[in-house]
Amino acid sequence: MSNEGQAARYSALVWMGVLAGLGILIYLLAPILTPFLISVLLAYMWDPVIDRLETWRINRVVGIVIVYVLLSLILLVVFLVLAPILQDQVGVFVGKLPGYFDWINNTVFPWLSETLALGSGALELNQVKHQVLANWQDMGAWLGGLGTYITQSGMRFLAWTINLVLIPVVTFYLLRDWDVIVARIHDLMPPRYQGTVASLARQTDEVLGSFVRGQVVVMLVLGVIYSIGLWLLGLDLALPIGLLAGLVSFVPYLGFIVGLLAAGVAALLQFKTGMPLVWVLAVFGVGQILEATVLTPRLVGERVGLHPVAVIFAIMAGGQLFGFFGILLAIPVAAALMVWLRYLHSYYQAQAQV
Repeated sequence: MSNEGQAARYSALVWMGVLAGLGILIYLLAPILTPFLISVLLAYMWDPVIDRLETWRINRVVGIVIVYVLLSLILLVVFLVLAPILQDQVGVFVGKLPGYFDWINNTVFPWLSETLALGSGALELNQVKHQVLANWQDMGAWLGGLGTYITQSGMRFLAWTINLVLIPVVTFYLLRDWDVIVARIHDLMPPRYQGTVASLARQTDEVLGSFVRGQVVVMLVLGVIYSIGLWLLGLDLALPIGLLAGLVSFVPYLGFIVGLLAAGVAALLQFKTGMPLVWVLAVFGVGQILEATVLTPRLVGERVGLHPVAVIFAIMAGGQLFGFFGILLAIPVAAALMVWLRYLHSYYQAQAQV
């Protein structure tokens, strides 16, 4: 191997060591990094919007304020519209719980006992029914106790409060100085690597841009499709189940599985017959087909190239390191890493041939 090849390999090993050290540092600082990582992701997502406003001769700070106000209004409207609907649907379902328990105890369990040759006392739901209803009635007191517990846990409550305040503040400053930060990071690179790093940064931006923004739209569209489909079937819990299935659809097939199981159980309890299960399967089948053939190819694209196993591992690792927010950040980070890992793979293949 030539001296230049050895030097290049040594330099690559040094950079890998730096990245490994950075990874260890991130792991050690994980408890305080979550709001900053979320702010970086939000700033990345909204920077193109601010740049577009700048092309319309709107001051960058003014543009950020405009985006903040619009987002706040949208979230407020969505909450005011969805919250009463969710409350009504859950309330209707809870009001019918006694009837559901009676049907299961008087119809389903006797049929199972006869079919499976179980004893007459093997399946008894009355005690479960009374306990569940009693616990549901005490839910308000339980929530009050939970709120008291959180309030009394001063450090935990303070940490959540700080995070909630930090995220919009840090995002604001990142959006304001985003272009400056990117330029300074570029200048930190040795001149001989600036071209390569700039190329990788562009590829990473293309992958993240197509994935993050596209995946958010896919989740929202699927949530709407599932909710409308289940509403047309007359399901009491159409909106909460549809929204849940849409929100967890960033994990391959998880939205389909969770939504199908939840809607299937709800439909069986509500309609007390198996035929609606066929229509529930049709709703989620149509959603899955649209996601695979239209939504994901058009909105997300095929450039990310993350294997489903890699997606699941990334989500579990993100959850282990950063909790719930780590789950949300896992796939964008994994998508960015894939770009750099592909480059390292091709680089080492080229060096091996020297």
